Amino acid sequence: MSTVTSNIQDPTAVAGEPSKPSSPSPEGENRPHRTLSRVAARWSAELWRPVTFVVALCLLWWLVTARNWVAPFILPSPQDTWGAVVDNAGYLAQHTTVTSIETILGFFIAFVLGEIVAVLMVYSKSLEKTMYPIILFAQVIPKIAIAPLFVVWLGFGMEPKIFVAVLMAFFPIVISGMAGLRSVDPEILELTSTMGANPLKTFLKVRLPASLPQLMSGLKVAATLAVTGAVVGEFVGANEGLGYVILQANGNIDTAMLFAALIIMSLLGVLLFAIIQIAEWFLIPWHASRRTTASTSGA
Repeated sequence: MSTVTSNIQDPTAVAGEPSKPSSPSPEGENRPHRTLSRVAARWSAELWRPVTFVVALCLLWWLVTARNWVAPFILPSPQDTWGAVVDNAGYLAQHTTVTSIETILGFFIAFVLGEIVAVLMVYSKSLEKTMYPIILFAQVIPKIAIAPLFVVWLGFGMEPKIFVAVLMAFFPIVISGMAGLRSVDPEILELTSTMGANPLKTFLKVRLPASLPQLMSGLKVAATLAVTGAVVGEFVGANEGLGYVILQANGNIDTAMLFAALIIMSLLGVLLFAIIQIAEWFLIPWHASRRTTASTSGA
């Protein structure tokens, strides 16, 4: 009935001639804009709580220092810390850039190597039995204990810091990648096999998308560890970077500069975490965690 009615209402419809295609809907053109709007709305809905908590901590920090409950050389005031940032803005920016480069390169290398190793170990039981104990052994060793060896082997440049950052970020990426790749229902894998899909197509269409939720969780952990790894490498031997700034401030008992470097280092880790969080919203909007977040964002 609806088809007949539509043909009667369309004056251009002629028997034997197809009707003209309708003009494209503007919904497709506005879809990226709507996606960005949803991401911004979720971000603002989730951000006000930690921002409020940080503001409360800063007020408590100011109150403790304003009342002189703690000596300034132990806990500098927010004003002194901000003054150290402003007075040494160029100095801090230079060393922050060095640590950022080391962190990003270390994280990227760890991501590529970690995902490759995870895929190989998932598809090869013998390789997993060979590599997994070695990877676990390397993770258990304290990085501050082996960082001097990297300085001896690689020198005092960026290379040992990047290497420590890779070691710190590598393990959670491998573990989360393996767990995600193995989270696929075996019945789905059997179905793709019976439908004639080759292993590569099964990996790209089934295994990889299914592994993204757990892989993203591992990447968020690895991003923060990469910052720690870069700074640990700078502690051992460096003449630039935030780790170098912290050592210099500690030697000079300049707690205001020490706090400034620590805060910048923390902000760097938070920034990387936030970038991965945004990428997760775009890559896996279909996942249950994203739907749960959207439904509870107003709470």
